[in-house]
Amino acid sequence: MNKKQVEIILSKLKPIEKPKLDYEQYSTPTYLAAEIVNLAWLNKDVENKKIADLGCGNGILGLACLLFKAKKVYFVDKDKDVLKIAKENFEWLKKNFKIGEARFFVKDVNDFNLKVDTVIQNPPFGLKSENKDLEFLQKALEIAKRIYSLHGYSEKSRKFLKNFVEARNGKILLVKKYEFQIPRTFKFHEKTKYKYFVDLYVIEKTKDFYFEDTIKKHGT
Repeated sequence: MNKKQVEIILSKLKPIEKPKLDYEQYSTPTYLAAEIVNLAWLNKDVENKKIADLGCGNGILGLACLLFKAKKVYFVDKDKDVLKIAKENFEWLKKNFKIGEARFFVKDVNDFNLKVDTVIQNPPFGLKSENKDLEFLQKALEIAKRIYSLHGYSEKSRKFLKNFVEARNGKILLVKKYEFQIPRTFKFHEKTKYKYFVDLYVIEKTKDFYFEDTIKKHGT
């Protein structure tokens, strides 16, 4: 199955019906989900691998991994309502395609500790809860060998995240900038569509780490 075919299938998934602003539930665009997982597949980080989709929302990233022949995907979200949607999307996918296994966890990412080969995630960017994306990234570095993680673009963030990753025995292999389009989602949105820029970080963990600290703010 190629990237375009996967994108078409992802476009048919059930979206988050009532997104919660406090959780920054902005769905990953289908074109971007297909692009990220295709890249991970080309890097041999998906097929026959065990994957975690942290903060999975409607499951789009993890389900894309299953379409690219992942062995098993762990879907993790602390919002039981969106996890229910992710389950429904998995069941629909399972009826129509031959795919691997899935497990679903209603958990805060900080409480998820199963080891995996790869984490593919679109964490909250910290617009409502500062540094929330760092909690996701730290957890990914604890449980996975390879990480594909989206973060808000800025030169300041790039420098900060480089130091953050290296301090936790990680190595950034690639930083790639993408346009992230968000349709009108919440009542305060005035435009029909908003455009942001995000960075995809591809990270390799060089060795295990045990790092207990208070996550510092950007630039401190």
